[in-house]
Amino acid sequence: QVQLVESGGGLVHPGGSLTLSCVASGFTLDYWTIGWFRQAPGKEREGVACMGSSIRNADGSTYYTDSMKGRSTISRDNAKNTVYLIMDSLEPEDTAVYYCAVTYRGTAHAMCVATATAQRGFDYWGQGTQVTVSS
Repeated sequence: QVQLVESGGGLVHPGGSLTLSCVASGFTLDYWTIGWFRQAPGKEREGVACMGSSIRNADGSTYYTDSMKGRSTISRDNAKNTVYLIMDSLEPEDTAVYYCAVTYRGTAHAMCVATATAQRGFDYWGQGTQVTVSS
């Protein structure tokens, strides 16, 4: 069964850090372009960080949108079939549901800047994990 399961969300104080995990099952994550997205209440879902396949693209390039550039790091553990989003210096504006998704088409950049409509074409999504930044 193909599945993406996120975890690691929670309540954190402003300035704090959090690491989200996305475990893939039923397929090999490194064949796919993978991304982290987030959706705040009343806003469209937006890309945060994306990573290309190191098998198909040979470099596993990463792309960060302005939403958390400089405050987030995307990484992948192929042995665990897991991708992580490490977030630092969190702000209340980072409060959102965070999702991981995979697509077999496109680069990390293309995935991360995809519109909400284009995001519907991604192959698989996780169920999301809530991140709340509040004092």
